[in-house]
Amino acid sequence: MLEGLESLAPGDLLRLRAAHGWLELGLPQEGLREVESVSEPARLHPATLDVHRAIAASTGDWATAHHVGDLLVQHHPRLDVGWIQRAYAARRMPGGGLALALQQLLPALDRFPACTIIPYNLACYACQLKDLPQARRWYAEAEQREASQPSPSHGSTRKMALEDADLEPLHDWIRALPPARPRA
Repeated sequence: MLEGLESLAPGDLLRLRAAHGWLELGLPQEGLREVESVSEPARLHPATLDVHRAIAASTGDWATAHHVGDLLVQHHPRLDVGWIQRAYAARRMPGGGLALALQQLLPALDRFPACTIIPYNLACYACQLKDLPQARRWYAEAEQREASQPSPSHGSTRKMALEDADLEPLHDWIRALPPARPRA
């Protein structure tokens, strides 16, 4: 998520790009050193936080990924990535789990009415918690949101769902759904 970088000082921009590059090369510790060297004013920039979170996740440090995701939500609540990634980390961190992930992502459902991945992830969490009626409702919402996009992806949500082990209990139901149509 290297967006909105124009507000960063040139040195910080260089460090963040380097951190992202190290991560892409599979060298997260080098990337972390770059993130840790950004200036104090840039530490809470959303791009800094997102790269830091991605580095933590890549090493399986889900507690840190969750903490950084939480900072994203606190300091940039209008960005859906913080809400999504915080919940993703909550599911995997020690002491976390599906119920916490669902609880932390649920407030984002109405905040980001065009975002497809939020109801999709909620459906995954509900499905794994064996709340299949709620999982169906959230999954249907994800497809509806996809269909309502200015340039819908034409079934990419369904294709992804049918390959997603989290939604396996819903696969037959999903296959039987008619194509989603945009709301009037």
